[in-house]
Amino acid sequence: MQRAALDQMPAFAYSFRMLAEFVGLASVASWIDLALFRGHFWRIDEAFREHVGCDSAPDVLVLIPARDEASCIANAVTSLLTQEYPGSLRIVVIDDNSSDSTAEVARNAADALHAGERLRVASANAPPLGWTGKVWALAEGLRQAEPIAADYLLLTDADIVHAPGTVGDLVARVQSGNFDLVSLMVKLRCKSAAERAFIPAFLFFFFMLYPPAWVADTRRRTAAAAGGCMLIRTPALDGIGGIASIRGELIDDCALAKRVKENGGRVFLGASSHTHSVRAYQDMSHVEQMISRTAFTQLRYSVALLIGTLLAMTVVFIAPPLLLFSGTSAFWMGAVAWLLMSVCYLPALRLYKLSPLRAVTLPALSLFYLGATLHSALLHWRGQGGVWKGRVQDPSLRDL
Repeated sequence: MQRAALDQMPAFAYSFRMLAEFVGLASVASWIDLALFRGHFWRIDEAFREHVGCDSAPDVLVLIPARDEASCIANAVTSLLTQEYPGSLRIVVIDDNSSDSTAEVARNAADALHAGERLRVASANAPPLGWTGKVWALAEGLRQAEPIAADYLLLTDADIVHAPGTVGDLVARVQSGNFDLVSLMVKLRCKSAAERAFIPAFLFFFFMLYPPAWVADTRRRTAAAAGGCMLIRTPALDGIGGIASIRGELIDDCALAKRVKENGGRVFLGASSHTHSVRAYQDMSHVEQMISRTAFTQLRYSVALLIGTLLAMTVVFIAPPLLLFSGTSAFWMGAVAWLLMSVCYLPALRLYKLSPLRAVTLPALSLFYLGATLHSALLHWRGQGGVWKGRVQDPSLRDL
């Protein structure tokens, strides 16, 4: 029996070596492709260039859906009411069935600036069947904002603090590029240990999935937006059937961009190093909840796509450091892939002013994101997917 085992060793060793070399080649080829041929998505320093100057100052209506946001809504409202924007800018805060003093805090923030006439607080009850909560709140805000007319709608979140020139920058981007929808990924909070570890990777993965150059390219189908800060031309929104056209979408920002682009509109996705979110993710569990809430939705609830994602992430991100310990000639391929990965990750770390030494941790961070994606699928299968502040967002689950 021992001799039979020994006889099998050469065949096993050969198979392992071939597998290691195949995975190594696939990993190196993937990183060459990602670094050179995926729209240079990793050049986050270019994505954060500010645009200054606009040809005109059209009327802007801001919609802020807010559910239990008393702790941060004042900062959001204040940052918008103090914009360095020469045109008309009015705000509608939609109190989405809050259990705290969100509406009162918003009003007090406007009154403190003697700008109460520029703020309206609308209300939204539980969403009807077929609607996600945030999209329903936006629809109610638009309905209750009448007869306020605006050339542009700024859709933003209650945790976003806008830099003084944000609105002017957004309008300038629309005008200079003839875009219909412009969105900026805001700078996420990065103070706690968990945020410093995982937030730059979130930004990196988002742009890897949706390269800004591809989003802006009318020849490509890639479409995306960052829901924390989106400016859309009112005729473009009307052209796709209004907010109701995305009523059942959990990832509403990307769905909106997709509708606009499919309708012949132009979409811009960028980012801002000055406008930022104050939403705190104090530990790993909070970061994991942020990812698992929509990860399986991103995969269209497909088991095949889930398996494909797990395999691809393993080969591209996790395998390179493991190949260093394979004891095969795939060692150098793992080293090259890990080096390319780390170099591509550096701009994200620079943005958050973190040590470049953190770049080598991306494989471990990827393992965490894989676990969150699996957890997202499990939550969906248990009927608990898309939960946000006590509300199941996924309409297909709420209707059960």
